[in-house]
Amino acid sequence: MPQLSLYIDQSTLQQVEKAAKSARMSVSRWVRSRLHSSFEHSWPDTYFDLFGSIRDTSFDIPDSPVSETDTPRESL
Repeated sequence: MPQLSLYIDQSTLQQVEKAAKSARMSVSRWVRSRLHSSFEHSWPDTYFDLFGSIRDTSFDIPDSPVSETDTPRESL
């Protein structure tokens, strides 16, 4: 299996080691699982092409209410 070297600060390393220990995993396995899961939860390439693609009047912004039919407000 290929290897990867990372340069991280001591504080980050301590956090990684603590997280790996609480997950009962080796540091390598914990980092690998975190990297793998970050790739799984990305949006598909064409996801943002969907915006505005639905042509349905229920998605239109309703007209603003007419202010003449509003109840007059009291002066304070």
